[in-house]
Amino acid sequence: MRWKGQRQSSNVEDRRGRGGRLTGKGGKMGIGTIVMVIVISVITGKNPLSLLQMVGGGSQQNSSSVNSAPAQRSPQEEQLAAFAKTVLASTEDAWNAEFKRRNSSYPAPGMVIFDGDVRSACGVNSERTGPFYCPGDQKLYLALSFFNQLRRMGAPGDFAQAYVIAHEVGHHIQNITGTEKKMRQMQRRDPANANEYSVLLELQADCYAGVWAALSQKQKNWLENGDVEEGLQAAASIGDDTLQKNAGRRVNVESFTHGSSQQRVRWLRQGMSTGDLGQCDTFK
Repeated sequence: MRWKGQRQSSNVEDRRGRGGRLTGKGGKMGIGTIVMVIVISVITGKNPLSLLQMVGGGSQQNSSSVNSAPAQRSPQEEQLAAFAKTVLASTEDAWNAEFKRRNSSYPAPGMVIFDGDVRSACGVNSERTGPFYCPGDQKLYLALSFFNQLRRMGAPGDFAQAYVIAHEVGHHIQNITGTEKKMRQMQRRDPANANEYSVLLELQADCYAGVWAALSQKQKNWLENGDVEEGLQAAASIGDDTLQKNAGRRVNVESFTHGSSQQRVRWLRQGMSTGDLGQCDTFK
């Protein structure tokens, strides 16, 4: 991809160096603790607010300090961050134009780059869980280490990385158009087929990623020979059946949540070949 020199998105929050392990308890203190602090304050004459800060730590982390100096980042890591910002900007350009063509407006999502653990409106997640989109705060969360994981899974290349970001933006489109909400309602009404609904949602996000690829190519002409193959290989590498085989497990179709490699490749290719959101109805 000829991405260098392209616009970078400003809708990015960099939380690297603030990860650590989050408790998920939000730093709350019980009534007993507060009473104890007040008693100590009366006895010692110290400011109760200072004592509360000492007890609570003023932090939601239990193994790393937010105020500690950030680790020095390698040029390679900074280049990955710049790449992610550039890809996000390209999704903004593509979807802004497409929504405008449809007489609508596109509220762009934010992106959080993080390491360690991260807190979102959807709870606390580890970088080990991979990239994800949170409908509650309309942000996608990306640990740059996942790109290294993609390489280990046999999906190297910058377009493979771009596909992952575009897929999460696809979930944002599902959120703002109401598709995600409808699917969650269907899962609650029919829990026996909840995984099947999840697969359909994921495959549509793959198709939306393909539509982004087609639209952004028209706008920027930035794809190079082999880029499309990188994206298709990435889709194949993270199919549920492939992941289960690589983990030494028996393929269990009923446990699929994202779709098989064949399904993921098919819907990504569908989006790329048509460049049309209307061709991404995986629920037919």
